[in-house]
Amino acid sequence: MTLTLFPAIDLKDGTCVRLQRGEMDRATIYGEDPGAQAKAWQAAGFSWVHVVDLNGAFAGKTANGPAVKAILDAVDIPVQLGGGIRDIGAVEAWLAAGVSRVILGSAAAKNPGLVIEAAKKFPGRVVVGIDAKGGMVATEGWAETSSLKATELARRLENVGIAAIIYTDIARDGMKTGLNLDETTALARAVTLPIIASGGVAGIADIRALKAAAQAQKNLAGTILGRALYDGSLAPAEALAAC
Repeated sequence: MTLTLFPAIDLKDGTCVRLQRGEMDRATIYGEDPGAQAKAWQAAGFSWVHVVDLNGAFAGKTANGPAVKAILDAVDIPVQLGGGIRDIGAVEAWLAAGVSRVILGSAAAKNPGLVIEAAKKFPGRVVVGIDAKGGMVATEGWAETSSLKATELARRLENVGIAAIIYTDIARDGMKTGLNLDETTALARAVTLPIIASGGVAGIADIRALKAAAQAQKNLAGTILGRALYDGSLAPAEALAAC
């Protein structure tokens, strides 16, 4: 199987940043022009762009709309968007604006009815983001940790029509300490949905390890790439070739 690599564009105050462990005061700015960054990832050969409205994730509503629209205008490849999408109106608006898939995170844990409604109305265009600390679901831009296990949330959403689950280990996000393949694979074993790994990719070894794991666990579908791409630890051509 071929893994899909999703270069991330995380938006804070209209700029492209990377956080460490989801902490807004630990942001490194990598670019002032999100549209240009998206275009660069497309030119590098990636088939998707993964966009997160960080301000929106904390505010509970879209906060970087102009930057997202600049990305949509800049590329022809599909864009998936998360952060602050908490009601069906926001889902509809972004899909109508050209986003290929919306990512529901906090809403999936706190308002599963929204996921069910959105997935039914827009089959194949809703992704659930499960962000976890120690295997427990975190919400509100990772500021709150719930008593719900990530695997339990995934099982609840197994048959509602979502396209995939993005599983993020918050402790590793932006830290370049390697993917948490044990927890990610355990989640993949719990459901039949495609699972996209996120958090901690440090270099080509992580891509190869995920590829090897996916030989046995077929629904491991890809990974989000962040800091390692931006600081040059991972070359796009090498990463794509490994998939």
